[in-house]
Amino acid sequence: MKIGLAQLNYMIGDFKGNVAKMKAAIEKGIEGNADLMLFSELSVCGYPPRDFLEFKHFIRQCEHAVQELAGVAGSKIAVVVGAPSPNPTKDGKDLYNSAYFIADGKVVFTAHKALLPTYDVFDEYRYFEPNKEFNLITYKGKKIAITICEDIWDTGEENPLYRINPVAELAKLQPDILLNLSASPFHYGQAKKRMEVVQRNATTFHLPVFYCNGVGAQTELIFDGGSMVSDAMGNVVDEFPYFEEAVRFYNYTDRESAITCCQPAAIQDKEPVRLIHDALVCGIRDYFHKLGFKKAVLGLSGGVDSALVLALAVQALGKDNVLSVLMPSQFSTAHSVDDSLKMLQNLGSPHKIIPIKDIFEVYDHILQPHFEGKPFDVTEENLQARIRGNLVMAFSNKFGYILLNTTNKSEAAVGYGTLYGDMCGGLAVLADVYKTQIYEVCRYINRNGEIIPENILTKAPSAELRPDQKDSDSLPDYAILDRVLYQYIEKHAGPDELEQMGFEAPLVTRILRMVNRNEFKRHQTPPILRVSPKAFGSGRRLPIVGKYLE
Repeated sequence: MKIGLAQLNYMIGDFKGNVAKMKAAIEKGIEGNADLMLFSELSVCGYPPRDFLEFKHFIRQCEHAVQELAGVAGSKIAVVVGAPSPNPTKDGKDLYNSAYFIADGKVVFTAHKALLPTYDVFDEYRYFEPNKEFNLITYKGKKIAITICEDIWDTGEENPLYRINPVAELAKLQPDILLNLSASPFHYGQAKKRMEVVQRNATTFHLPVFYCNGVGAQTELIFDGGSMVSDAMGNVVDEFPYFEEAVRFYNYTDRESAITCCQPAAIQDKEPVRLIHDALVCGIRDYFHKLGFKKAVLGLSGGVDSALVLALAVQALGKDNVLSVLMPSQFSTAHSVDDSLKMLQNLGSPHKIIPIKDIFEVYDHILQPHFEGKPFDVTEENLQARIRGNLVMAFSNKFGYILLNTTNKSEAAVGYGTLYGDMCGGLAVLADVYKTQIYEVCRYINRNGEIIPENILTKAPSAELRPDQKDSDSLPDYAILDRVLYQYIEKHAGPDELEQMGFEAPLVTRILRMVNRNEFKRHQTPPILRVSPKAFGSGRRLPIVGKYLE
């Protein structure tokens, strides 16, 4: 049996575009004399469709797409596609998350997802009924088990959320191969874990595994692909490239025989810094492309965060499609402008320079009578940030650019940013990347030559909103801050656990209070590209009003 996997970049609700991509893959399979073509989870509609699933018209469009694909496949090839399907019993939710097996131009079998994740960014039980019946489909003499994403992520010992192991249930029926349609969102540790999961299922149940993942970004969620094939001994035969579409084919005889690739096989590098870089580029590119925008604008300060966003945006969109606006104030150092200009020269990207000193003085003059001679404080600092926010948003409105937000995760966590100022924008590129990681990604970008000037990477971080300001005036050293934040946000370590790790109690109290008190700011930020196991946004739901750790 010749089996094809189609790792494609779908757009949620773009039935015409999604079907066109799937048609092209099916036709490629027919030309290559493949017997079966496998697509990813909810491929016809894109993942995650969220509340689009509550519209009957949306479900009908999914059904039409499946029938259209069946017509393309005809009797020439079998295809397995992901789509929602109605629950005919009306017992429980109205829909299943399903895999349609199409052969001879019609749907001959439907498998439903059993394990519906409800943690982190997932909320599938909101929409779908879990499968409770397990069956195989026999095609060309092979008994095929079909699973969907989460169904293979539990071996009965890892996740106490689930009371059933779908692969174990299917294994009782003695299948020859296991197919998995997946939509597994990226984080920097996911690729390694995903491969371990596929290998564990192969070895535990002595089954070849054909795993097809989606690729591309859907707003804040990024899918890295990494589809793979493993033989029954857990040897990974091939792994698809990350962040790229690909269609590949494999020859399969039986579980005891080697699976052969119809193209050169590869195992991808899983180094986290490279993956974060590539994910962010993918996230920017797809956010613009899928919204129909081509150009971006950002405020370029001379600091490391905006420098990194510029470098990523130029790689994603092209140097002529990213406008940098330099907005020096009376508190900006000369080298901040010089460093920015040097980087712009390195990239060949356009820019504007708009000093804000005069604008700030007008605000200051107007407000002074109302402030009754109060001294310069954070109010005036925030005024500068909001002036800059207004200026870059003016370019966004006038020319149809999307404003890229440059806040990093460390700043977002402790509220070190100005609402309606440097926290505004259409997409938060770095708000899931800690400050210490920012430098690592910058060094990666400079691996083959200087793009980001060295002075940007070595000078002390500063918002430059008052004379001689440094981030360290207001925050703990980032090397310490990020370690505490990581344990609290990603690992859910409380104050007791953090103190046991060796962090001083006053420092822990200070940091955790800053995190919790600034939840209201994070609720007003742009969509954040998710690259960590726990990002701010839909995967982290804390109350704005509360007194925990106050």
